Amino acid sequence: MSDRPVGFPASGDRLGDLMSAPPELPDIVQRAFDVCRQAGYVAFCRNETGRLLATLAATRGGTMAEFGTGCGVGTAWLRSGVRNGARILTAELDESLAGAAAEIFTDDGCVEVLAADWSVLREHGPFSLLFLDSGSPSEVGVDAIIDLVEPGGIVVLDDFAPCESWPPIAYGRVDTLREQWLTDERFTAVEVMVAADASTIIATRR
Repeated sequence: MSDRPVGFPASGDRLGDLMSAPPELPDIVQRAFDVCRQAGYVAFCRNETGRLLATLAATRGGTMAEFGTGCGVGTAWLRSGVRNGARILTAELDESLAGAAAEIFTDDGCVEVLAADWSVLREHGPFSLLFLDSGSPSEVGVDAIIDLVEPGGIVVLDDFAPCESWPPIAYGRVDTLREQWLTDERFTAVEVMVAADASTIIATRR
């Protein structure tokens, strides 16, 4: 059994057993994984979600944002897809993690890492794309987020477990956050399965 931390790609590894994907990572994403290794940080955006982020970022202009930078893997995936002229703001409350992430984007004018609570991003919105973890409903519910996204802008929420029932169930109870995002009339939203054990919600503001 490999002693490589779960989620870290090794040379020649396939990125997921169920989906076609080139084995090579974008250079900026590989740099982010290297920083994660050095920091001993193992909670980060998985590659399947990252490739989705890069694809969506390629459709956006203006300013994109991320809540919870960690060591910058999600930000790196966004950066790998952005068009010329677009920029990314990402906020991380843990100063040591924010500092590690900032190293990845040294001299990169497209990315700014803020060592601050995500609420600081309210001063810089609205955004064309917003990436966030599916934390507590009070933090990432529709009402808390909608003013941070411009009309036609995209919200990406990850870290859901796929569910075939309606209403959606998680840990034996109704997943009210997922239900809210998939039914709010201010957004057009869909849940996308990115792996056998992971799904993501993509919501576009009307």
